[in-house]
Amino acid sequence: MAQANPLAARSPVRTLLTRLAPTLAFCLLVLLPGCQGHDGPRQGQVTVVFKHGKIAGDPESFARLIARFEDLNPDIRVKDEPLPATTDEQHQFYAINMEGESSDFDVLSMDVVWVPEFARAGWLRNLSDVLPPARRDSFFSAPMTAVTYGGNVYAIPWYIDAGVLYYRKDLLEKYGFAPPTTWLKLVRAASHIAKMEPDMYGFVWQGKQYEGLVCNVLEYMWGNGGDVIQAGDVVIDSPQNREALDFMKDLIFRYEVSPALVTTSIEETTRHIFGNGRAVFMRNWPYAWTIFERPGSPVRGKVGVAMLPRFPGHETASTLGGWQLGVNAYSEHPKEAERLIEFLTSYESQKTLALTVGYKPTLKSLYADPELRGAQPFMAGLYEIMEHARPRPVTPYYMMISQVMQPEFSAALAGVKDTEEALASARRQIQFILRTED
Repeated sequence: MAQANPLAARSPVRTLLTRLAPTLAFCLLVLLPGCQGHDGPRQGQVTVVFKHGKIAGDPESFARLIARFEDLNPDIRVKDEPLPATTDEQHQFYAINMEGESSDFDVLSMDVVWVPEFARAGWLRNLSDVLPPARRDSFFSAPMTAVTYGGNVYAIPWYIDAGVLYYRKDLLEKYGFAPPTTWLKLVRAASHIAKMEPDMYGFVWQGKQYEGLVCNVLEYMWGNGGDVIQAGDVVIDSPQNREALDFMKDLIFRYEVSPALVTTSIEETTRHIFGNGRAVFMRNWPYAWTIFERPGSPVRGKVGVAMLPRFPGHETASTLGGWQLGVNAYSEHPKEAERLIEFLTSYESQKTLALTVGYKPTLKSLYADPELRGAQPFMAGLYEIMEHARPRPVTPYYMMISQVMQPEFSAALAGVKDTEEALASARRQIQFILRTED
């Protein structure tokens, strides 16, 4: 038997190496550092690591924004490192790493309720000099309150969210209703229209036991003159709050304008129901409007956005959402990190993110920008809603307080607990947390 020619049948690996040999030799002998491409900084460059949640929409839009910063700051390279999608996982990542005094990242994106906790722990760099008092009025007041701790600013508001009321403007016009300004007006409109239209819910909202439930409940409480903490006192079991929480339960069991499924619903659940044309009203965040206006949407051109209703004699209030940018206290490049934050929170960057991603600006002046209002007409109506947004209790212990409120609110809505009993229990637990941690 003739021996096989070893050159007659090469392995795939050998074939690949043969083809790449000239390129490999060139890199090894001449341009070894250059083989890294954009993976490593050039000589004299500082690398700033930016940790954040997943950017909505097309990631290329944000990549171009980062490239623009690098063009304007050739001495800085940005290493963009997204975190897991859920806020709980992001919070855990930050807490573990900064408690260990890690310097592995420089800039971090934070949920609006985290800043006081992180500032008290000593994990954030004081940014009061980056955002002096004269510039703070250019931002909405609610996010500025949320990023201020002990009189100092520890983060800069990046984009803002607030609860809004979506409504089917075509159906309200058809049956002669105006967008409701009080909760009882919403009940009347929702009840009438849902009875007249087949397979239609009156009002959907987020009632599952999670942070979104807290956001929803607080809007009713604030809209009835209530609060959680006032002047250091825990007032969550006030008569105003009991009336507000009872009303939410009545939406399901008494007025029957909200289906029982809202007690297991989150933002996307309700968005799909409303977006498929099966609800008259919906409470949600501003992100949903862009989705409703996409080609092929069953409700395209039929959706209106308004401020949330209130109870008679009180003002409307939306729960503040959104994300803020801060500097890791253990960063080895704090000044370069500050420059990145200043760029990302600037007028032009916030405008770019609003146009390409849909993030709502924290700078008030952008709501009058002609290009932005032309591209997103409902932006004009959002200004007043953002002005009425309120932060959840601004305290380093908010995460623990939320974990108390969630099951108590859920038990009251489901009828497992009497409302008075649930709120009294929440008061005792929150008082214990505040006394223990002082």
